[in-house]
Amino acid sequence: MGMLDWTEKSAEVLQQGGVIGPDERLPWPQTAVMGVQHVIAMFGATVLAPILMGFDPNIAILMSGIGTLIFFVVTGGKVPSYLGSSFAFIGVVIAATAYAGKGPNANIGVALGGIIACGALYTLIGVLVQVIGTGWIERFMPPVVTGAVVAVIGLNLASIPVKNMAASNFDSWMQLVTFVSVGLVAVLTRGMVQRLLILVGLIVATLIYAVLTNGLGLGKPMDLSGLLNAAWFGAPAQLFELLHLRMVGIWPAKVSAPASSMPSGAA
Repeated sequence: MGMLDWTEKSAEVLQQGGVIGPDERLPWPQTAVMGVQHVIAMFGATVLAPILMGFDPNIAILMSGIGTLIFFVVTGGKVPSYLGSSFAFIGVVIAATAYAGKGPNANIGVALGGIIACGALYTLIGVLVQVIGTGWIERFMPPVVTGAVVAVIGLNLASIPVKNMAASNFDSWMQLVTFVSVGLVAVLTRGMVQRLLILVGLIVATLIYAVLTNGLGLGKPMDLSGLLNAAWFGAPAQLFELLHLRMVGIWPAKVSAPASSMPSGAA
């Protein structure tokens, strides 16, 4: 299979409970809608992780996009995956930098050396997998182990968005409405709509929110002026940070790079 050579499958396959393989795709309109859902589903975690560590979320989005494109090219388009922010670093970064959880992390340079070292180690593991295969990973980390690790990370962080993203009782109730909307779409629909449960559920919850706030005045009204006035192109305000490599024992010194003077904007 070539990089952009997929076998097209009708959406009726989903209606019958079938699946779309890595070498297959839906017709382009349905594929585009699925892509929109994937962006929405991954955007929250991609932005939340850097916020919890005091990073600039724009940098995380930019690097996530670049990394995903590189991954797509390296795998020849055969692995439909998205590279988002890693939640495995959150606890370590917060502990190493003594981050209080509000605003930019002034000590983020202390952790950047360790993060870069982890990236280098991941690269070496990737080379090792290419040479000898994945059997050793499956023996050392079977699904029962990796699944438990992912579950523990998720459960440990579950309370953070509940506490931080609901500024009022009304917002807390809207969180519940959103969860219920997604759940009802998953249970009551079939086929393509069921596969779009996140997108459809969020649309339903957004409409309910608009009616309750803009229509009935029960909460903070929706204001799209910021979105309409946002620049189409931009770059993170700070692309370089202080690197403190003493943490990982590479160099007992600091290596600094000047902050970029580029204007902030959407990545």
